[in-house]
Amino acid sequence: MGILSSMTTGVTGLQASGEALSIYGDNLANANTVGFKVSRPEFTDVISKSLKGILGGNQIGRGVKLNHVDPVFSQGSMTQTERPTDLAITGDGFFVLDGSEGRSFSRAGIFSFDKNGKLVNNDGMTVMGFEADEKGIIRNKMVPMELNRSVIDAKKTSKVNLSMNLDVRASEQTEWNKQDPEKSSQYSNGFTTYDSAGNAHLLTVYFNKVGDNQWGYHVMAKGDEIVGGKKGEAFEGASGTLMFNTEGRLMDVKSGKNSFSFNKGAQSDQVIDMNFGKTLKEGGDGLQTTQYGTNSDLYKHTQDGYTAGTVAGLSFNDDGILSAIFSNGEVMSLGQVAVAKFENNEGLFKTGGNRFRESRNSGQGFIGKPGEGGRGRVVPKTIESSTTDIANEFINLIQTQRNFQANARVITTSDEMLQEVINMRK
Repeated sequence: MGILSSMTTGVTGLQASGEALSIYGDNLANANTVGFKVSRPEFTDVISKSLKGILGGNQIGRGVKLNHVDPVFSQGSMTQTERPTDLAITGDGFFVLDGSEGRSFSRAGIFSFDKNGKLVNNDGMTVMGFEADEKGIIRNKMVPMELNRSVIDAKKTSKVNLSMNLDVRASEQTEWNKQDPEKSSQYSNGFTTYDSAGNAHLLTVYFNKVGDNQWGYHVMAKGDEIVGGKKGEAFEGASGTLMFNTEGRLMDVKSGKNSFSFNKGAQSDQVIDMNFGKTLKEGGDGLQTTQYGTNSDLYKHTQDGYTAGTVAGLSFNDDGILSAIFSNGEVMSLGQVAVAKFENNEGLFKTGGNRFRESRNSGQGFIGKPGEGGRGRVVPKTIESSTTDIANEFINLIQTQRNFQANARVITTSDEMLQEVINMRK
């Protein structure tokens, strides 16, 4: 009888409305869950009877059923925090997590370092990334992200870069006297270098004009810091000649001796290369060190040595690279967070705890570096908020409630009609 089937149709509507209510309720419950993605129910009709068979038309529906729960992977809003280990992904992709339950993926970037120095989420699962070698260069090997270096070793100075001008108007003085460098030079300046043990040494470079467009340079160290040296007597460790063209550009550099044997256990015969820039003879522009008619001045100098240091801070950049800031001012990369990309995000399997697993529908995750191959970028000191729109979910609740009421009305009406049938025997 059609009346009985109409009651069954109404029941399917009640069931569908109840399931929809559960989905919308879950969305609202996770309004403050970091990295949460809302879901929406997708329904399909049920056909149980066709009056003309395969000819089409004249078909009677028998209700509705929940066909699919579709997660909506839209971008959540970004909320800034003050924690350096809070991360968010802008664009497509997931953080890669490893734990006792295997590998999973998440958009929730609330991480911290555990007692072993590993970067983990709130469930203790390890965040995976790409390792950095001893020089801080990122490699393609997948490893757990961890603070594997709390101390940076000292590095001796091997090169000093100088950017400067020597005054072409200076009077010519050919006689260099290392016993009296101040009076036998036209210009001097100092800079700090480091030996193999990380000890700092102040070196002074003196320049004396030996002829037209030619300058001699002499690098002096304190005598009491050199093996066999004397206190109060400077030691000349490096020297050479600078040659300029008539336009004031550095044409060539002739290097002489270069050896510093610092004491207190440091490596002997340390060579410190004085780099005045690429000369015209080498194919450069000769403009790092010049000879113009302005006062002699050292504009800038850098050197590649440093003393030992301990970790003073940590930070991530937009490429997901974890860097350690050491007490000696050096910064070194420790690793780079990995990001996984899927062909079908909606096909991922939810495991709870803001995590997903691969499934047959999602396909295999393509793991790579942030910002490459269509993967999103990593934003440090930021978390991705839930995509729940409370106002929109309230509207869905109202619609679901009305659908439930309407289907309940179908059942009560069918019941009244059946009651009339029963009453026909009286």
